[in-house]
Amino acid sequence: MRLLRVATCNLNQWAMDFDTNLRNVKESIARAKAAGAAIRVGPELELTGYGCEDHFLEQDTTAHAWECLRDILTGDHTDNILCSIGMPVIFNSVRYNCQVFCMNRKIIMIRPKMSLANDGNYREFRWFSAWTFKDEIVEFQLPIEVSEAISQDTVPFGYGYMQFLDVSLAAETCEELFTANAPRIDLALNGVEVFMNASGSHHQLRKLNLRIDSIRNATQTCGGVYMYANQQGCDGGRLYYDGCCCIAVNGDLVAQGSQFSLKDVEVMDALVDLDAVSSYRASVSSFREQASHRTNVPFVKVPYKLCQSFRNGMVPTSPVQVMYHCPEEEIAFGPSCWLWDYLRRSQAAGFLLPLSGGADSSSVAAIVGCMCQLVIKDIEKGDEQVKADALRIGQYKDGEIPTDSRELAKRLFYTVYMGTENSSEDTRSRAKRLAEEIGSFHLNVPIDSVVSVFLSLFETLTGKRPRYKVDGGSNAENLGLQNIQARIRMVLAFMMASLMPWVHNKSGFYLVLGSSNVDEGLRGYLTKYDCSSADINPIGSVSKQDLRAFLRWAAIHLKYSSLAEVESAPPTAELEPIRANYNQLDEVDMGMTYEELSVYGRLRKIFRCGPVSMFQNLCHSWCGRLSPSEVADKVKHFFKYYAINRHKMTVLTPSYHAESYSPEDNRFDLRQFLYNTRWPYQFRKINELVQEMGKDSKWDTPAEEQLAAQTSAQGSGMGVVAAGSANPSAGF
Repeated sequence: MRLLRVATCNLNQWAMDFDTNLRNVKESIARAKAAGAAIRVGPELELTGYGCEDHFLEQDTTAHAWECLRDILTGDHTDNILCSIGMPVIFNSVRYNCQVFCMNRKIIMIRPKMSLANDGNYREFRWFSAWTFKDEIVEFQLPIEVSEAISQDTVPFGYGYMQFLDVSLAAETCEELFTANAPRIDLALNGVEVFMNASGSHHQLRKLNLRIDSIRNATQTCGGVYMYANQQGCDGGRLYYDGCCCIAVNGDLVAQGSQFSLKDVEVMDALVDLDAVSSYRASVSSFREQASHRTNVPFVKVPYKLCQSFRNGMVPTSPVQVMYHCPEEEIAFGPSCWLWDYLRRSQAAGFLLPLSGGADSSSVAAIVGCMCQLVIKDIEKGDEQVKADALRIGQYKDGEIPTDSRELAKRLFYTVYMGTENSSEDTRSRAKRLAEEIGSFHLNVPIDSVVSVFLSLFETLTGKRPRYKVDGGSNAENLGLQNIQARIRMVLAFMMASLMPWVHNKSGFYLVLGSSNVDEGLRGYLTKYDCSSADINPIGSVSKQDLRAFLRWAAIHLKYSSLAEVESAPPTAELEPIRANYNQLDEVDMGMTYEELSVYGRLRKIFRCGPVSMFQNLCHSWCGRLSPSEVADKVKHFFKYYAINRHKMTVLTPSYHAESYSPEDNRFDLRQFLYNTRWPYQFRKINELVQEMGKDSKWDTPAEEQLAAQTSAQGSGMGVVAAGSANPSAGF
């Protein structure tokens, strides 16, 4: 029995902070060695941090990475342990994203990434090139400072594997796990038993199962040991890298790290049986047949042993149950950890949130409350780094230790209800009760007097005073009156964030939190430069439907009971006067429901639908519920206001990325912001399709018959949404 102890890790790296990154790498190696591991794999680009972006174009970034690697190699960190360390490497004037394999103070091999991530949030081709040479390993001349320090001139560079005396190992890097022609296939057929994946994978709601399934399937199909390492935390941008380092053997997960955590370093290890890998592969006839006429992959011979011989009491690690969080937990823990990293690294003294008593701002408040709860739990568990950060941010006196989440929130979280004559007592009281449950320092600030000053100034300048629509005013007057309230709130929020610490004799400043959701951004249902404009926004990429589910969850699990009342209230901006026969409602203002907005958003982004293809999809999905002409009206209404308001995305507050249909303009959803809002060609095509469908008898079929036909289609495996379904997105 060949037994091998392997270790992988989650590291909370920070782009361009080489001191922090190097310290975390060293700590993870030390913990792996303490566990008796012979192999340690770390995250992708761990020395620099994954999110350096255009800093990768600077020679300094690569030079500093080599300096950090030299520091590791000149100590005893790599003695008797094979370490995979991620960093950029320039070879023949081309920059590659590499894993550098080190052992016993030498570099064994450098493996450049072959399949680069270049969609969604990823732009790797902007900074790196893919290694495309599969038939040879070349010699790489080490930088002179490194060469002299470790007495080694060159190192093998390229695609291949490492053949130790008792085990063969190879690497995959992040994206290569998900490619159709993955490197591990040929490597497994060449006898490679252990695969090491250094990853920089970010959190997205409901995504983890895809990653875990890919890892398990990789070893289920070809057999072998798969070690997966990832970053964890906010490394300086919109993404939260969600860790979940793991180890899989022959299709079973034997170790899994946390997905969300405040820790800087987390190491998971497992004892694996390599003979079980050989036996597994030999039992599959198709694998044996393909391996017998494989394409040879180059390799590097390494004169060391890594395995242990069987001794009494040594038992391979047993499979574990995969841990998944429900979406409500993901919304609670992901943004909470992201906020904590942002807070402690920005040197801010806390957060300030305009708390309206509505679903969005209440969700943000609950997330900050959850953050405070996580901090206290980690302090109780003995995490000294979390404790030190909490003491500094909360500006505790010597000898004081945070022990209560509400007391911590009082120190670092301000909430402000900025009401007007249009605000209701319901929202005012909900905001106050929630603030009390969380423990924030709460202020009730009427802003009618400030609004009045602006209106008086306008009247002095123009001789006219605008009126609300319910009082006989025009649409322009109505919109202008709403916008002035919203923008005053933004100005007041930033003023208070900068001055309230001074008022309370505290040093530093507060970060202003935004609270617009992904659906409002998609539709443009927000005022440019209102309270959606902030320093950061933890829910800017979360849908309204998911937020309402989160509120129901948080009312119970975070023990903020007032959130149940918040969730049940109809969404309203409260920017127009309340009358006996009129009450402003979001979905009425938008001309569409939040449920419909989620459907439009997924079709537009995930399924890449323009107006015409969206109309065609929805005609089938909503068949029996709406006529083609009604579907056409809805699609045209959405695209009209999407186009009118797209410019707002250019100034959208940096938001935690959580949703695959986010309209965020800066990195994720790159489109123009000046449109022909009439969409003349596309809307004309839709009109033509409506006319053609009006001639087709199947569109005149009574809804009852259509429902029966759809039920039959569903029974035959066709993905059709039933007429009148409460969830029209179910088919997408």
